[in-house]
Amino acid sequence: MTRSPARIAHDRAVADLREQIVARPAGTPIRLAKPTSNLFRFREPPGRAGLDVSAFTGVLDVDTTARTADVGGMTTYEDLVDATLPHGLVPFVVPQLKTITLGGAVAGLGIESPSFRSGMPHESVLEMDILTPDGEVVLVTPDNEHAELFRGFPNSYGTLGYALRLRIALEPVKPFVRLRHVRFPDAVRCAAGIEEICANGTYRDERVDFLDGVMFSGDELYLTLGRYTDEVPQLSDYTGQRIFYQSIRNRVTDHLTIRDYLWRWDTDWFWCSKALGVQNPVVRRLWPKRYLRSDVYRKIIAFDRRHQLYDRLSKLRREPAREPVIQDVELPVERLPEFLEFFDKEIGISPVWLCPLRMRESWSLYPMETGRLYVNVGFWATVPLGPGEVDGTYNRLIESKVTELGGHKSLYSTSYFEEDEFWMAYDGETYRKLKEAYDPDGRLPDLYSKCVRNQ
Repeated sequence: MTRSPARIAHDRAVADLREQIVARPAGTPIRLAKPTSNLFRFREPPGRAGLDVSAFTGVLDVDTTARTADVGGMTTYEDLVDATLPHGLVPFVVPQLKTITLGGAVAGLGIESPSFRSGMPHESVLEMDILTPDGEVVLVTPDNEHAELFRGFPNSYGTLGYALRLRIALEPVKPFVRLRHVRFPDAVRCAAGIEEICANGTYRDERVDFLDGVMFSGDELYLTLGRYTDEVPQLSDYTGQRIFYQSIRNRVTDHLTIRDYLWRWDTDWFWCSKALGVQNPVVRRLWPKRYLRSDVYRKIIAFDRRHQLYDRLSKLRREPAREPVIQDVELPVERLPEFLEFFDKEIGISPVWLCPLRMRESWSLYPMETGRLYVNVGFWATVPLGPGEVDGTYNRLIESKVTELGGHKSLYSTSYFEEDEFWMAYDGETYRKLKEAYDPDGRLPDLYSKCVRNQ
């Protein structure tokens, strides 16, 4: 079979990357040199050069008959959607931010409004080529000799290897999405609404293809119901002066193109652009539209963390120190009201994002019950520290509550787990077996060292 130029270039890039690893002395730790990141574990730049993976940022093939795409592991979802959407296809779950990579969403998990019916991004993966720390590239499928790695790769955060190519399933889409914003007066009724909609796939006899929500306060919660449609009476645009999350309170119905719907949160990084002043009407008019993007805001935050500009200014103003509380957690839907009551009382951040999900299959390192309905709660802000409180006080409080309620925490941000409880939550026994099989020399840090010790 004739190989396309993209495939030939990909094969060459794989060979070059293997040579990079083999050329390094035995026992040398390895890492990737990535231009973008959506992690919130900030650390000092390492003294060693990372592996050049810039060649793995493209879509190799879109098979419109099989509804699949072969994609380089470092390809952003923005580029992936731009390649599939002209064919009327998109990945089953497209995470909210444009520069999340496919490999990152699989190794580090992802979620979005179709997750109540389609699970997480890794559940649409059909096969992967994974670069192991010794320089080998193995084809990983659900039923070949590397099936255990296939099941254990999600939530491994690059500690077992790197996905260089992934084949994923795609679903057909329509050109527009009709939105309906439904208000609930409390968390109990909101959770009941989530259960009913997810059980039936409808709301008042109208099909629901997308479902997420926002809690602005304990008595003001909204679910946003989306439905594919071929025609709309008019379109809204939230890529410039208008701000999507504010529209939830002000509109009952709305209409977006499918592309604008997929990236509705990216323009303002949900609502976090407010912390950078970008929601100020004067600033927003002056801010170039091409820079209204989550990756731009993240770079600004990274620069501030590196140089501690905000902390220095706060000290000059004699303001209390603040703890970043940036987390996504998953709770069983029946425990959601209890968690939101705790969160509103003890943490006090608002708004917060709500996103229902069901795992379609079992995955080793993120053990959630197959078919059980959970709700992701996302919150991204800072909390002032009181007298005697140290950094980590509120994150640790949240971790304990989530564990108590039978939930899980995503590991893209700072964690404070004790090691024994960490491995209980993330299946340490299975992880250790995978680590021994695929990284016996420890060239990559283990999951606890990377996600908690920040190594």
